[in-house]
Amino acid sequence: MTTKPTKNLETFPNPNVERDYEICFNIPEFTCLCPKTGQPDFAQFEIRYTPDKLCVELKSLKLYFWAFRDEGHFHEAVTNLILSDLVKLIAPRFMEVKGIFNVRGGIYTTVIARHGHPPAFE
Repeated sequence: MTTKPTKNLETFPNPNVERDYEICFNIPEFTCLCPKTGQPDFAQFEIRYTPDKLCVELKSLKLYFWAFRDEGHFHEAVTNLILSDLVKLIAPRFMEVKGIFNVRGGIYTTVIARHGHPPAFE
């Protein structure tokens, strides 16, 4: 394989720093391990953000999400970790990370973590 999972996120300059606009990502194939049983957890992640000076580079984001596959995480912790890592990387004006986890023990879990306040789009 030419690529491997990595937590090394990359950025590029925001091409329209003078304007508020929203970037949205949908990551439908997230997996990690249940920290209690070691069984796989499956989720979809939705990320939306208003960039400031930097944007997240997509290939690095894909490899970053892939890196969670063999790690044990609680739903709440991994969602907040992803938000923290991205905020530290790009310091967005606003960011929301939503983890929508598949059923476990008859319960679906959705975790939403936010940074900043969303801009008022008309």
